[in-house]
Amino acid sequence: MTWIVIVVVVVVALLALAAMSLKVLREYERGVVFRFGRLRSPLGPGPHLLLPLLNHLVRIDLRVVTLTIPPQEIITRDNVPARVNAVVLFQVLDPEKSVMAVENFAVATSQIAQTSLRSVLGRAELDTLLAHRSDLNEDLRATIDRQTEPWGVSVKVVEIKDVEIPESMQRAMAREAEAERERRAKIINAHGELQASEELRQAADTLSRSPASLQLRYLQTLLELGADQNSTVVFPLPMDIIGPFMQKYAASPVVAPPSDHPSI
Repeated sequence: MTWIVIVVVVVVALLALAAMSLKVLREYERGVVFRFGRLRSPLGPGPHLLLPLLNHLVRIDLRVVTLTIPPQEIITRDNVPARVNAVVLFQVLDPEKSVMAVENFAVATSQIAQTSLRSVLGRAELDTLLAHRSDLNEDLRATIDRQTEPWGVSVKVVEIKDVEIPESMQRAMAREAEAERERRAKIINAHGELQASEELRQAADTLSRSPASLQLRYLQTLLELGADQNSTVVFPLPMDIIGPFMQKYAASPVVAPPSDHPSI
């Protein structure tokens, strides 16, 4: 019975050791192995036997990681305070560097992203931050990727999510936008009046060269006045009709009335 117990204990220990030694890496994982503290060749996906007392395995996920940058207090180039947050997508390309070159590549990437966000956006003006985010996103991506490349980490995308500005600045921007719309409306109205005056001038030149057209226009105006139910109708007379009468009366001499008192 004693030998049976010993055999059973040995078999159970061997099975436990085999279970602890069996490591299975998924398709998107890579294994960085240290044997007695020394780096070994990285392991690919699949089952691997690693003695737990001799080897230490570090699993590295090769999928794209989404990192949210907490809101950062920044001051833009034109001295406007703002709170900005962003999202960073990065991926490990070199598992060995991600383990050997930095203690925790995820935390280090997060810290680099926060400092780069304050640095890059602090050099931009508020209008650029609100209207040209794509350029700032690319600048941020290049800045962060340049610092994480020695760690075997590649930054894929950086997107600015929200930009919060003070309420006083929001009201000032609203007034500025309203003034800009009024300015555009006045310019459009002035252009319209200029075009209308130009069309009227051309119409007047055309009518002045054709007296018949002027008479037709005069008759059309009378028809339009007669269509309205008005108690008073004003008939404008052309100058070529009343002109001769005005000249005739202006040329006739004025006769003084006779005096009641005889001259001495």
